[in-house]
Parts: sequence; C-alpha cells; structure tokens
Amino acid sequence: MIEPILAFDTLIEPIGSDLAGRYRLISAQDASAETMLTGFRAVLTNGALGIDRAWIERMPNLELIAVNGVGTDRIDLDLCAQRKIHVATTLGILTDDVADMAIGLMLAVLRDMGRGRDLVRSGEWAQGGKLALSRSASGKKVGIVGLGAIGRAIAEKAAAFKMEIGFWNRSEKSVPQWRAFLSPLELARWADVLIVAVAATASTESLVDRAVIEALGNEGYLVNIARGSVIDENALIEALEARAIAGAGLDVFLGEPRIDERFLKLDNVFPVPHVGSATVETRTAMAELVRENIDAYFAGRQPPTSVTASRFT
Repeated sequence: MIEPILAFDTLIEPIGSDLAGRYRLISAQDASAETMLTGFRAVLTNGALGIDRAWIERMPNLELIAVNGVGTDRIDLDLCAQRKIHVATTLGILTDDVADMAIGLMLAVLRDMGRGRDLVRSGEWAQGGKLALSRSASGKKVGIVGLGAIGRAIAEKAAAFKMEIGFWNRSEKSVPQWRAFLSPLELARWADVLIVAVAATASTESLVDRAVIEALGNEGYLVNIARGSVIDENALIEALEARAIAGAGLDVFLGEPRIDERFLKLDNVFPVPHVGSATVETRTAMAELVRENIDAYFAGRQPPTSVTASRFT
C-alpha cells in the first residue's frame, strides 16, 4: 500500500519527485483531500503555513507533521504532544542562510541600498542626482533579540564587522564579550541596530512593542527575520512614517504576502518576501531532512528532529 500524505507544501526537485514516487501526495487544495482525512497518518507543510487545529482534529490517525522549516507558531504543539503527533522540523539546517539575510538587510538599510538602486535605475544619477550619506556598520552596537541558534549566528557574523554585540534572551545566557540585557527595551535603548530573531510564540507576540521601537531613536534601525507577529507592526509603520527611527530591513510581515500597504510608500524600508532560507543549498538540505523524517516515521522509527517526542507521556 502506498501511504497517502496530506501536502500543504512542495519540496525542491528532485527530492519532491522522489517523495511523490514513493508516497501518494495529496494537495490540501485538492477536493479529494476532504474525503480522505481519516486515512492520513502524515502531513507535509512549512513553517509559514503550519496547519490549523481544525485540520488536526479531523484526522484521527495523524501521527506526523513534517515541517519544511523551523517555525511552529502555526501548529498547536500542546495538542500534538497530547495526541502523540510528531512535529518534525528542519532545525539547524537554515541557521546560516537566515543569519546571512539578517546581515544583508542590516547593510541594506544602513547603506541605503534601496534608494541607491532606485537612483541609478531611474536615470536620476546620470542627471546629477546624489544619494545622501549613509551609515557605516563598523563600530555600531547591534542588539540581538533572541539568542537561539540563528541569533547567535547573527551575532558572530556581526562581530566580523567590528560591531559591539548585545542581546536579550528569554532564558538567561552568558556569552563572553557580549553584553546581556534584562529586557528588549533596555537592549533597544543601547543599540544602534536591533535585529529580531526570537521564536514566534504566544508569549513573544508584539514583544517588540511601541516602547521598544521608540527606544531605538531617530538614528536607530530595526531588522526582522523572525515573524511579523513578534513586532507591533502598526507602531513600527508609524515610527518609520514619522522618522522616529531611521529605517527597517524586513523579511517577514503580518498577513504576508498581503502586507500593510503603508510599507509600500516608505523609502526607509528595505523589504524582501520572506526568503531568509531561500537558497538552493539550504532548501535542498531542508528537503532532505523532511524526507528523512517522513521515511523514518513510516519505517516505524522516531523522526530524527521531532520537537514533540520529548513531551509524549
């Protein structure tokens, strides 16, 4: 019997085709999926999409949610642990690429690359137009909100730019030569650049609130490669509109891909479409780990990167 898998996501080729050749992948958008819910033991999704609780509750035999990503904020982990459903992510695979994106966004806003590109493409530069002086990264103070694997990688890369490193983390951590702060607010008051890398959970929703944003000041910059939910997006937009902060580099947004249209009118924002891990190398490695998790489960073994297995009773 070829096992069916409910698919909310697809994997990079050739791994996607390999998986489809060995399992019956049924798209969640396919009308037939509704008639097969009791037969699914596994789901394939990604961190941005997750899977609604309503889907899980309608699949009594579900035992694996294979996530092509690290985000689990759109999956009810408590329910999964209670029902002994493995939620297996690609933890550790995308760390460097997401950290690279954070550094890239930081450089883009500090050096005003968006307006520089527009000046050249519009022909204004050829007509004598000039770009205002930008800011150097070297020597700046960078504050990392969330010192998990990605946050730590960002800090290590920022250190190569001779930046002073500060951080706040939900659990206490101590890193030689890096300065720990007691709250995101205190960190923002100190930092020239605030980079948000904290996991999105109920407790981190709007963690970077109006007070934190305003604490950066009109020469401060914000970079977000976490999730749109961890920032008070309305407060951020208002601060950018009023030039209460200097600029922002954003890979994630609330309601993406349909983002707040006010962002589109701001020339002090460098936006990218949630592509922090979107390289051939990383997406291939992620897909390989997703396949490994799926194969392990159907072979009767624990998926190697299950984040819920330790909570089974």
